[in-house]
Amino acid sequence: IYKSYCPIDVEYFPFDIQECFLKISSWTYHGHELDLQHLCNGTIINPQSDPTKEAEILILRGIDLTDYYHNVEWDILNVTAHRRVKYYTCCPEPYPDITFNITLRRRTLFYTLNLIMPCVSISCLTVLVFYLPSDSGEKITLSISILLALTVFFLLLSDMNPPTSLVIPLIGKYLLFIMIVVTMSITLTVYTLHINFKSPTTHKMSPWVRRIFTEILPRVLFMKRPEFPKKQKVPVRTVNGIELQESPSPAHEAMHTYENMHVQNESAETEYGTYYPPEVIEAIRGVTFIANHLRKGDEDIAEERDWKYIAMVMDRFFLYIFSTACFCGTLSIFLYAPSLYDPREHMILKVPNNSCLY
Repeated sequence: IYKSYCPIDVEYFPFDIQECFLKISSWTYHGHELDLQHLCNGTIINPQSDPTKEAEILILRGIDLTDYYHNVEWDILNVTAHRRVKYYTCCPEPYPDITFNITLRRRTLFYTLNLIMPCVSISCLTVLVFYLPSDSGEKITLSISILLALTVFFLLLSDMNPPTSLVIPLIGKYLLFIMIVVTMSITLTVYTLHINFKSPTTHKMSPWVRRIFTEILPRVLFMKRPEFPKKQKVPVRTVNGIELQESPSPAHEAMHTYENMHVQNESAETEYGTYYPPEVIEAIRGVTFIANHLRKGDEDIAEERDWKYIAMVMDRFFLYIFSTACFCGTLSIFLYAPSLYDPREHMILKVPNNSCLY
């Protein structure tokens, strides 16, 4: 039994195709003393212009696969043999050699079920981070859990691949791509949570932000904001136990609702101060203060809803962006593997060559 080594190229792992070469020749005896010939009839290729030199012979099935033991990880695609004759400057005699080319293709079912499918599922979970409501309090937890899962897959990949610093495997590129996407999703999730919990007491919304994120962008994303019913105006009838009479006077208009009582406050005190006792004027001031406070509270609540709606719009926008990026990235990385476009079948399934003597 002859053992030889084959350099493994893991650039397209687990969709890789490996080529191994085994060269048999003699350095002790030249071609006139030891002539190496293959048992199969081959095809003459690359004929030499010099009649004293022999041409190269190609044997398509150069290895007998009768006693080949079926392998569960590799398929044999090619077992060609080349017979060449070389002439060196030191010696006029020919030196024949036979080079066997063994092409192997990795079976991908195991790696598809144990590596690729979980990675694709993790990328889908990365997209669903933006579908989770900000008020749930679990967006960051989900993102960190996805990042930890990717780290575990990186450790598994390092155990499956031979240690090399020449190339990055295809599945490693995909995991690196998903890790970058997860890192960006965590960063954007932190920012959307910051937007979601803004309040009017600490942040004031600019008009262009309100227009872009509450009017323009929702229409582009096919989002429709639900309408909240407006509060019905309730007329004020009594203040501090004093019954207010219906009157067309400006003082009555100032007390009619809590939303417009502040309008006539100063006029009620100065212009109509002689018509009403001080208790009524003081009551008007109190009601006006309460009305302003309630109105300011309604405005703050409305602006808080605007901030939350902006965070929802940003989540929907990032959902579309990351969904497209993950889909296109997955296709572009895995469709780059050349083995997916190789139509050759397993050599064991082919009819053996009857022109051989073995």
